[in-house]
Amino acid sequence: MKIIALADTHIKSGSLLECLPRDLVRLIKDADMVIHAGDFVTKAAYDELSGICQLTAVHGNMDAAELKRVLPERKIIEIEGIKIGIVHEAALSLHDTTGAWYMAKEMEVEVLVFGHIHRPVIERDDALLVCPGSPTAPRLSEPSAVELQIEDGKLSGKLITLEGTRCGAIESARQFGNPKPRNHK
Repeated sequence: MKIIALADTHIKSGSLLECLPRDLVRLIKDADMVIHAGDFVTKAAYDELSGICQLTAVHGNMDAAELKRVLPERKIIEIEGIKIGIVHEAALSLHDTTGAWYMAKEMEVEVLVFGHIHRPVIERDDALLVCPGSPTAPRLSEPSAVELQIEDGKLSGKLITLEGTRCGAIESARQFGNPKPRNHK
């Protein structure tokens, strides 16, 4: 089974399919399932995505109240004996996944897919932590998603870097010079 995990699409208006990178739209249409870890923003974006794929999702902190009524805050699914937890806010920092480890343990899952930080994270210990980043509003990263493969009860996967707008901080870090002198009085 091929699963595409994504989060933080943040589609405020217009067509989700027109706002997502084209290579991601192709992956979504070819996948057996799509997991979205919240922050669609509008119900229209959720409806459009659920109309083209088998979608399982949770709501995020930026989602409209209408979506928060329809989608759970947390969800656990099981595929070929592998328990996958889905939640939006598990790690609140770009650099510290301690909260996500505790969340995986609390939910008793082998894989935790989460969003909120807009930066891809793949870490393995007692569980596998997967934050797919954001395909439309990345932070300190390029646009991304994650592909998970489950076959005969075995899990594998990869980070997918997408075409699109990258985080401005990356470009700023690549081009720097001497700081402007300060006036010391």
